[in-house]
Amino acid sequence: MTLSFLDWLAIFAYLAITVLLGFWFRKRSAKSVDDYFVSGRNVNWWLAGTSMVATTFGADTPLVVTGLVYTQGISGNWLWWGSLLSGMMTVFLFARLWRRSGLLTDVQFAEIRYSGKPAAFLRGFRAVYLGLLMNCVILGWVTKAMTSIVATTLGGTPLLLTVAGWVAPLGGVWAGPEGGALAICVLFLIPFTGLYVSLGGLWGVLWTDLFQFVLKMSIVIAIAFYAVRAVGGISALISRLAVMQSHASANGNPLAFFPSLSSGFTTEMLWTIPVATFLVNIGLQWWAFWYPGAEPGGGGYIAQRIFSARDERQGLLSVLWFNVAHYAIRPWPWIITALCVVVLYPGLAHPESGYMLVMNNYLPHSMRGLAIAGFLAAFMSTVATQLNWGASYLVSDFYRRFLHRQASNRHYVRMSRLATVLLVIASAWVSVNLDSIASGWQVVMEIGAGTGAVYLLRWYWWRINAWSEISAMGCSLAVTVAINALHPFHGNSPVVFAKTAMTTTAITTLVWLAVTLLTPAEPRETLEAFYRLVRPDVRGWKPIAAKIEGVAPTRDLGTNLTAWILGCAMVYLCLFGTGKLLLHHHAQGIALLMLSALCGIGLYRNFVSSFSREPDTTTTREQSVAAVE
Repeated sequence: MTLSFLDWLAIFAYLAITVLLGFWFRKRSAKSVDDYFVSGRNVNWWLAGTSMVATTFGADTPLVVTGLVYTQGISGNWLWWGSLLSGMMTVFLFARLWRRSGLLTDVQFAEIRYSGKPAAFLRGFRAVYLGLLMNCVILGWVTKAMTSIVATTLGGTPLLLTVAGWVAPLGGVWAGPEGGALAICVLFLIPFTGLYVSLGGLWGVLWTDLFQFVLKMSIVIAIAFYAVRAVGGISALISRLAVMQSHASANGNPLAFFPSLSSGFTTEMLWTIPVATFLVNIGLQWWAFWYPGAEPGGGGYIAQRIFSARDERQGLLSVLWFNVAHYAIRPWPWIITALCVVVLYPGLAHPESGYMLVMNNYLPHSMRGLAIAGFLAAFMSTVATQLNWGASYLVSDFYRRFLHRQASNRHYVRMSRLATVLLVIASAWVSVNLDSIASGWQVVMEIGAGTGAVYLLRWYWWRINAWSEISAMGCSLAVTVAINALHPFHGNSPVVFAKTAMTTTAITTLVWLAVTLLTPAEPRETLEAFYRLVRPDVRGWKPIAAKIEGVAPTRDLGTNLTAWILGCAMVYLCLFGTGKLLLHHHAQGIALLMLSALCGIGLYRNFVSSFSREPDTTTTREQSVAAVE
């Protein structure tokens, strides 16, 4: 790709704005650890929610969606659409509970819900396991995707050729243009992101995310527009896809929102997903699998944004906005572009590359600098959140808890910045040694299978204990290792994934349930303190609530589940209604959008409006610290 002076000016202007935001919030984030990691708990819902959306919009996301649609049609997106069920449950069943806890990180939860050495071990282990190991794997596969993007967009430019020449003597992964692109990502982009994250803390990350999200969405909408124009418009796109479908053998419909039921339960066809895989996506994956950004019950950087909100209502609205934007607003520019790739580039060996081909071949030259800046924003927003979130675990839940308990806020802020530097170095090393994007994704998904039910029930059932979580994590890891070593399942990749998911979930669930019932419950004092602090629905806590005076019993599970159903219906109807309108099924689209609006009105009248009139009962930071320590 040839870049003009204006293209380079746009790229450097973007980089300058991000680092200036880091410097702007430097003093504000340095006041305390709370200011550095949760913005002093003073963030509005729209800023926290937009930051969540920006974080989940990685540089690899448009490429992954292109690959799914190219091989499995629109229905292939159920791989991640099914997670709305978990995300909306976080909104109505868990967001307020997280905010009431007043924690700094979700890993701290272990020592307000459980007690003794098992709780301390669980907190310390998860801090290092998630904050360092899993965090670096995630950063590694995101960097792999960005390396491919840099190699494609900067291919032939003096910058890439110069850098490639510098690192070529190292050989191996550093050879050729890909090596130069890897060096740009590892030696410049990640450290650059680490710079503004270490300076601005979460305040800098939030406002940079807002700027990056607007830039990213503008670019993907522009790419979709020019892709559609290249195929002759939406009507021509639909007609050409119909012709391709009629000439293919044993194929599904690329425009269908749901998988074809005409094939067998585990048969894989072109432009559709196997029924077994679809059932795992909507019936199992959303509640049984731990996955960053879609944790059952919330957690990770989603919980971090909730902690940063001003109060319970702001925390709930932030996650609600995230789910609406993430699932209903954001996907269609990617999907429309991917459908155009099917028509423009049939027979691609690597379908994910089709997105970059459209950008290179059809985006006007005047917009290429902005497009590259958009991909930089997508990459850096994900990296920024992972660095800040991971550092919060390493400092708050490991260093401060186990190594140096009594120090000043200035000391812990300084250690937080050092932890960010450590993560920059570690993630760079992982990205160099990771085989592929898919390998990183599979590691995270497989190791988290079967653990989700514990993360849901620990809030609502008093009998869950520390050993429940420990056994679930250990069993899931052991079963995953055994299946990968023995290879008991055969067939194509989606079918093997479905069988593996069901097996791992079944075994892990049986193990942690048995461990829970065979080990003692947590001490009554711990359970009573947690109940007073968080006030979960009383029906799963009757033995504990019966002994507590002065705490009005909460009975909101039925209301919250109703709101969950309405929320899921609202978003899915909006998602499908928008798709129908874009694909020229206007009557169906309008009808679905009207139903979505009715669900939204019902949700507001019966839940959100009444909640907004409740007094703020947010737990103070001091109460939570006392409960933990």
